[in-house]
Amino acid sequence: MTRYQAAFEACRNRGDGVLGAFLMLGDPTAQDCPAYLDALVEGGADMVEFGIPFSDPVADGPVIQAAGDRALKAGVRTAECLAMLSAFRARHGDVPVGVLTYANIVAARGIDRFAHELAQAGVDSLLIADVPTLEAQPYAAAARAAGIDLVMIAASTTPLAALERIASLSSGYTYCVARLGVTGADRRPQLDHKLLFSHLASLGAAPPILGFGIASPEDVRAALAAGAAGAISGSAIVQLIADGEPPSAVRNFVETLKAATRGRAA
Repeated sequence: MTRYQAAFEACRNRGDGVLGAFLMLGDPTAQDCPAYLDALVEGGADMVEFGIPFSDPVADGPVIQAAGDRALKAGVRTAECLAMLSAFRARHGDVPVGVLTYANIVAARGIDRFAHELAQAGVDSLLIADVPTLEAQPYAAAARAAGIDLVMIAASTTPLAALERIASLSSGYTYCVARLGVTGADRRPQLDHKLLFSHLASLGAAPPILGFGIASPEDVRAALAAGAAGAISGSAIVQLIADGEPPSAVRNFVETLKAATRGRAA
């Protein structure tokens, strides 16, 4: 059983939805970041997703872009991120860890090498936000060879043929966008996902987790009510770091999001 399967099963057994939480590695600095990463787990996140800072993150809204800029200006690069991931895994043996990044970061190190480096660091999944389904097969093969999941993105507008590729190539969970556009907490989710979730289920895809715009307990409850297995929050958490809040504020905010999942398993 993978860490994702174990975490999702534990949530179902408790009657909870799954809560995911995102932060940018190296934000605000490599020295300060680990305490914020730990705060996600301390707040009750069932799974975590970490970004690798990149200069041209096409799927990220202004809040997460700014976090990447802060990390890059602090001198954080992929090697430092891998070290942070290894250290995080040493502190937290069971929580599923995903990496969200872009194709340039992967290509710079080589697909196979990068996947194995993630596995060696204790990472469970890789999501490459700008790789379309038609080009995903080499990444899926590299992930399988390294023993990690390739997570792919689905939207309510994704054609059925692309959903079939997502179901066959990806695993761990399916990242379903809760709204069109980029990440951010500035607009409410648009939760008309019944048909998407139905297609994914019929195709045997990994469980759907809703992200993009999940910024409050109300958003978490709405995502679960819409039929998602869970929800993932990013920009609202990252903004706390931008505002200069301490790790305890991140922990407390994540606690409110996790509380919204209790007794709401699909």
